[in-house]
Amino acid sequence: MSSIRLEIVTPTKVLDEGEVTYVRCPGLDGLFGVMTGHIDGLFALDLGEIKVTKEKKDYYFATSGGFAEVTSDRIQLLLETIERSSEIEVKRAEASLNRAQERLASMDEIDIARVKASLTRATVRLKVANR
Repeated sequence: MSSIRLEIVTPTKVLDEGEVTYVRCPGLDGLFGVMTGHIDGLFALDLGEIKVTKEKKDYYFATSGGFAEVTSDRIQLLLETIERSSEIEVKRAEASLNRAQERLASMDEIDIARVKASLTRATVRLKVANR
């Protein structure tokens, strides 16, 4: 199976994942996958899970969004944040989820959107951590 180079860039680090066969990203309009031969483009990414297939093994990451730039020979993910499933501290993510749920129960309309975003981030991180 053909491969394509994957590079992940955040404000604090650059991850060169090397040659991969598949990347699935959370687009603003839903999940989308990229393989060799994908049309070039710039895609907005949402908060969610990124799946990378490399050497027939799947790897999972949590992200808070950004952009994916796809060219004929490379995928570059320009992200606000990225965490490998193995880097996520489950107890910390669970505590964050619990705090957000407690806040949501006692909030007015103005702060609900912020708390819901926090809930979504914590839920994604826990999902990815358990991969």
